[in-house]
Amino acid sequence: MSVNVSARTIEEKTFMHPCYNCIAHKYARMHIPVAPKCNVSCNFCNRKYDCVNETRPGVTSEVLTPEEAKDKFKIVKDKVRNLTVVGIAGPGDPLANFDETKKSIELIKNESKDITFCLSTNGLMLPFYVDKLIELEVTHLTITINAVDPKIGGEIYKFVNYLGDVFVGEEAGRVLLSNQLSGLKYAAQKGIVCKVNIVMIKGVNDVHVPEIVKKVKECGAYMANIMPLIPVKGSAFENNPTVTEVELNNMRKSCDSILKQMYHCKQCRADAIGTLENDISSQFRGNNISEESNDNENKLEDKNVIELKHHKYRFAIASKSGVSIDEHFGHASEFYIYDMINDEIKFREKRKVNKYCNGVYDCGEHEDKIENIIKNVIDCNAVLVVRAGFEPMDRLYEKGIRVFEMYQEINKGIRKAVELLKKNK
Repeated sequence: MSVNVSARTIEEKTFMHPCYNCIAHKYARMHIPVAPKCNVSCNFCNRKYDCVNETRPGVTSEVLTPEEAKDKFKIVKDKVRNLTVVGIAGPGDPLANFDETKKSIELIKNESKDITFCLSTNGLMLPFYVDKLIELEVTHLTITINAVDPKIGGEIYKFVNYLGDVFVGEEAGRVLLSNQLSGLKYAAQKGIVCKVNIVMIKGVNDVHVPEIVKKVKECGAYMANIMPLIPVKGSAFENNPTVTEVELNNMRKSCDSILKQMYHCKQCRADAIGTLENDISSQFRGNNISEESNDNENKLEDKNVIELKHHKYRFAIASKSGVSIDEHFGHASEFYIYDMINDEIKFREKRKVNKYCNGVYDCGEHEDKIENIIKNVIDCNAVLVVRAGFEPMDRLYEKGIRVFEMYQEINKGIRKAVELLKKNK
């Protein structure tokens, strides 16, 4: 049964958003390409509307009117039963096409009250539109911020068109940055969950990335997504080298102590549909709508269903104090095991484990340690921690064990986890 979006908390919406929650594998998203215009020219961008074989931001096979987006949504919603999110990520900037963005959201909201809305923006016009986004019930926002030094920004952006004035170089970087940070701060204060995308560009902003992460955290960002440059033919950076997977993950790990990091980004198209692992947008292009899409998504949904135990829930708690959920997964040397049976919470025991993480660069590199922890909590429905890295979360999810990140008194945290398990089973 559908749940009215207004009845869901931000935490629940985030739990069901595959881009903001790395274990939300079973949930699908739909990007509607209704925003073709852009007001910032990035040196790494070359937008194409007709390339069906590329997977990167700014690419779509069609640009839709709001009415077409609504009609396509109805078809997708009918066939993709695990669809929870509609996002607007281009192919230009949603706030440079605000009339189309607004109308699309309104039309789709009339069709389905249980959809979470999000959008991705360069942030130039964000201070002007935060209040309007709140009125539209947009709960999640991604802002691409590639520099917090205007001089570095001037190397990344060819020009910025702001209210009819065109800025270049360092001045372009300054104008854009001022609006990005003020918009981020205001949106976060108003309760919008904000993710910041950072394109890591070798020789340009790569050593600058930790400064960006620190600054956006100060402004209220919930998560950072450090992405590799994709050298696109026809762009100013087409010959720039890209970072290796090792370099990228080392940067993510080094910044993870500052702000929660996204490790599972697929750098999706502006018309992506499906789960992050299975983009089925090709089945919904033009008149090419296949019955296969429904079967594929249903299989994925069935595969990821987690069976809950009858009226009994067991939790592994990472706690330094024994009173609150106050320990990072990787730092825990023991877990407190609690049961909740018929609304009664009971402490069972403490289980010793080998500490998974002994430092930033050690986390995620010892599969035997993860396996040891999994064996110790395999009978649990969920693990409750302050923070956890992507790899252990993913490995636990594969075993049917949820990971909830929270800072709570233990009993309150257990009750909150039970509510989430019941609503998302």
